[in-house]
Amino acid sequence: MAFDKMELKDIEVWDGNFAAAQALRQCQIDVVAAYPITPSTPIVEGYAKFLADNYVEGEFVMVESEHAAMSGCIGASAAGGRVATATSSQGFALMVETLYQASGMRLPIILNVVNRALAAPLNVNGDHSDMYLGRDSGWIQFDAFSPQEAYDLNFIAFKVAEDHDVRLPAMVHQDGFMTSHTAQGVHTLSDDAAYGYVGDFKPMNDMLDFEHPVTHGVQTEEDWHFEHKARQHNDLMKKVMPKIQAAFDSFEELTGRKYNIVEKYDMADADVAVVCMGTSVETAREVATEMREKGIKAGVIGLRVVRPFPFFEIQEALKDVKAIAILDRSSPNGAAGMLFNELAGAMVNEAKRPLMSGYVYGLGGRDLTKKHLVDLYTELQANVDAGKVTTPLQQFIGVRGPKLQFL
Repeated sequence: MAFDKMELKDIEVWDGNFAAAQALRQCQIDVVAAYPITPSTPIVEGYAKFLADNYVEGEFVMVESEHAAMSGCIGASAAGGRVATATSSQGFALMVETLYQASGMRLPIILNVVNRALAAPLNVNGDHSDMYLGRDSGWIQFDAFSPQEAYDLNFIAFKVAEDHDVRLPAMVHQDGFMTSHTAQGVHTLSDDAAYGYVGDFKPMNDMLDFEHPVTHGVQTEEDWHFEHKARQHNDLMKKVMPKIQAAFDSFEELTGRKYNIVEKYDMADADVAVVCMGTSVETAREVATEMREKGIKAGVIGLRVVRPFPFFEIQEALKDVKAIAILDRSSPNGAAGMLFNELAGAMVNEAKRPLMSGYVYGLGGRDLTKKHLVDLYTELQANVDAGKVTTPLQQFIGVRGPKLQFL
């Protein structure tokens, strides 16, 4: 039975969840296996309704847990289908075991992660704890700052992940509630244009191709495990970034919307910069503009791609900056923040290395205010003026009670 096409306005008012659900509909997913968890539930709920209303010709599989959801996606992808799902927080944590299976088997599954704090204590609001938990799982990771980007990056994720030179799964992250439940104007693609950009799914090494039998999920032990992981790492580091850039370029040709692996705002002459992800990027941009009116040459770096980590793009973006603040929205629990460590690793051998400070913020949905960022930029300028870091290496922003600072 043929499915129906949905007529969309040029601009629709969608939140990030519905934008992602629409993108999955337009990509014509073969299988979505899912288990609901706040705040990602509306993505798979929306897709299920599209299927019930005959806008999708596929299968929706309701399972008993998030572990089972990704397991079902792995089976469907190995069988040769275009596959996607969504999750958050504790559900993501329950999926972690299977994430490594998906990447090791080179299955181009798309996972929408609506970022939320990890318990305990229980919290349904957004931070990046779940994003950080998946950083070594071998998945490509994109980060959306708005509903528009949650929509667009799904198409780009399919385009990259399904490329036969890549064949790795990909996540599209968005901030829980701040993006997922905030409605904004979203520029849409027609069904034909969206599907034309992603293209028909072309299976590779699928288990249902009986003329070319393959084995998935093999056991390697010490004989070949190292080589397998080294090859996977090599492909992530050397093959994926050019494919992402090519997908960004072709998407810009189609829509006029430009994406970069590292997003730079007011960085041409910046002395100080904030490096962050998610919805915090837009707040930081607004404050940076205001700080420039006060004589501080402030800029913002937003990471569009979290994995593979954009070492060389970061080095280029920060080559002339004198001091940077790196914002981690996850508790490091006994270390410097993940993003701080990654930035430090990228810059450690650079001849011109900026002064670096780490800040932990926004845990469990705590607001990052403009006042916080004004204070932060002021501290960065003080570092520049002194020629050294004048503050603790790691601080917590906006925590109640006595100020917490470490290192």
